[in-house]
Amino acid sequence: MMTPQQMREILEQSLADRRLSRAEKSVLSQHLDEAGADAEQLAHFRRLAFGLAREAIDATNGAMIVEWLEEIAKVLQPSPGEDKEDMAEAWFSPHGDCPQRIRTLLAQAKQTVEICVFTITDDRLTSAVLEAHGRGVRVRIITDNDKAADLGSDADRFLQAGIELRVDRTEYHMHHKFAVFDSKILLNGSYNWTRGAAANNEENFIVTNNRRLVAIFSKTFEDLWQQFQT
Repeated sequence: MMTPQQMREILEQSLADRRLSRAEKSVLSQHLDEAGADAEQLAHFRRLAFGLAREAIDATNGAMIVEWLEEIAKVLQPSPGEDKEDMAEAWFSPHGDCPQRIRTLLAQAKQTVEICVFTITDDRLTSAVLEAHGRGVRVRIITDNDKAADLGSDADRFLQAGIELRVDRTEYHMHHKFAVFDSKILLNGSYNWTRGAAANNEENFIVTNNRRLVAIFSKTFEDLWQQFQT
């Protein structure tokens, strides 16, 4: 989550030349997206921008400051329906078609997919991951080191395809089963990406676009990604 101090530093850097460049606008939008800023936080950041503008404005730079503030305010406005979070799905195996739901999420991904799953052996899901990678989606995978070496594990297929993959190297298990799609949709539950989970086990996962949950799991993925550097 982006703190007010971090936002202040970004705004001050932008205000230094009295204009919001296209590159700065893009970076600011990306930071807000990754932080999962909600309507309340955006309102706070807008007040912060107005405060900085009041401090900086004088008779010589008034027009430039106002123009900067207008552009900043546009970026810090919630998009129509942005704070409407209406995706809240629960999926269960072996009775629901869990693999197809995951395949759909992978097919809809446009920019990034972060997969943090104990074991991946279901070729239907592996194919969908490889297809996303082939479309130019940045796919990163974290899995368990013991399970990556199991017969049937698709870890080597991912590596051979050029997908970034890291494993834990401890005596314990990396036992998570979650994925984040385009930093907007979270899948999380007990469900391993295996044929057994789909056909036999009593398993579950949820799919949600709750911004706070997405942001928390995205941060957890990044923390683990750094932790498991080779």
